Amino acid sequence: MTLLPLSAEPFRLPTDRDMLPSERRLFVNTHRTCVLGYARRNDGPAQSVVYYIPTDTGELLIATMATRAKAKAVERLRKVSVLVLDEQWPVGYLQVYCDAVVEREPALVVDVMMAVAGRMSGQPLGEEARPFLEQMAKDEDRVVLRCQPYATFATPPRHLASNDQDEKVTHWLSGTIPWDAVDPT
Repeated sequence: MTLLPLSAEPFRLPTDRDMLPSERRLFVNTHRTCVLGYARRNDGPAQSVVYYIPTDTGELLIATMATRAKAKAVERLRKVSVLVLDEQWPVGYLQVYCDAVVEREPALVVDVMMAVAGRMSGQPLGEEARPFLEQMAKDEDRVVLRCQPYATFATPPRHLASNDQDEKVTHWLSGTIPWDAVDPT
């Protein structure tokens, strides 16, 4: 498994049609922030804005502390939703449903933390930062949420430009499709 680098050109959502299955995967692989959702024992679902790291095997990796509710919910339920956010206007998003597990392998935890720091700063972190992050991972009991997508739901962005009412605003329905679906021919 290889962690994918930060994309210089995030995939732009089409505004005139639903995304193809391959475009949904490309959107996830070229963005960096999401809202992680998970069920709580009480109250409604919990949501946290987090950075995620896509892999070449299709997983999404999220670093957190073992004592946080995110990690506890994954251990309890093994299901999360990941709402990948477009960082461009008009804002779009893609809902990704995942099976999830908590991974405690120290090297992976630090690799993900290094990749997250690179996404936060917009450039890869130098190896000289690794010892600092290794100590932080140990001190904070950091883990990785290993999320394996199995389905997506898309809603395309549809907004008026400059409040211009001349163009007809259209809406259409999308649907949930399997993560590994193939594009129609």
